[in-house]
Amino acid sequence: MNRERVIRRYSAGERCHHWLLASSFILTGLSGLAFFHPGLYWLSNLFGGGTWARMLHPYFAMVTVLAFLTWFIRIRKDMHITADDRKWATHIPEIMRNRMDNAPATGKYNFGQKMLARTQLLLILLLLITGVIIWQPLFADAFSVDLRRVAVLVHALSAFAAVLSLIVHVYAAIWTSGAISGMLSGRVTSAWAQYHNRLWYEEKMQQARDAAVRPDLGGNTVG
Repeated sequence: MNRERVIRRYSAGERCHHWLLASSFILTGLSGLAFFHPGLYWLSNLFGGGTWARMLHPYFAMVTVLAFLTWFIRIRKDMHITADDRKWATHIPEIMRNRMDNAPATGKYNFGQKMLARTQLLLILLLLITGVIIWQPLFADAFSVDLRRVAVLVHALSAFAAVLSLIVHVYAAIWTSGAISGMLSGRVTSAWAQYHNRLWYEEKMQQARDAAVRPDLGGNTVG
């Protein structure tokens, strides 16, 4: 970013929340994959063996669920699908070829990010519900064997889809130059903001102008 003007995109709290969610998701995924297929059982060694991996997995998962839900609630106002988002979606083939010039302006998050977040929310809820049903020894005995069998299948499929969604998220972050450094430092350049999220940039600039010149209690202006 050097001397180019920068804008704060994420607060320190938001960045810590993001990396907590990322870390807990990875721990949940690795401990769960150990039991997904016999060929992956060696992953349990990362947690001290099969017994520890099986015991820790649901607790890692609960941290992930809580972190994700609180994150989604925090950004829910930015997750609304707008008319501009729908127009942006029609330009996805061009955007995938890195041709952003004709794409409509977007807010803080584009249509793809909003849809991915919704997909992840659905998967998180499915994993939570099915995970509780098969959680031994706390809750599983309260459900029928048939229900547990269905829950195991849905849990595995949902986990597979969740891992795929994470891969898409990471790929998009790498593909969008400056996105990862923005999450690490919390700041992006004004040029980056205008190029990727022009509506959000204009909103931030308007907020800055409003804060720079505002009436005080005496009727004068301060700036």
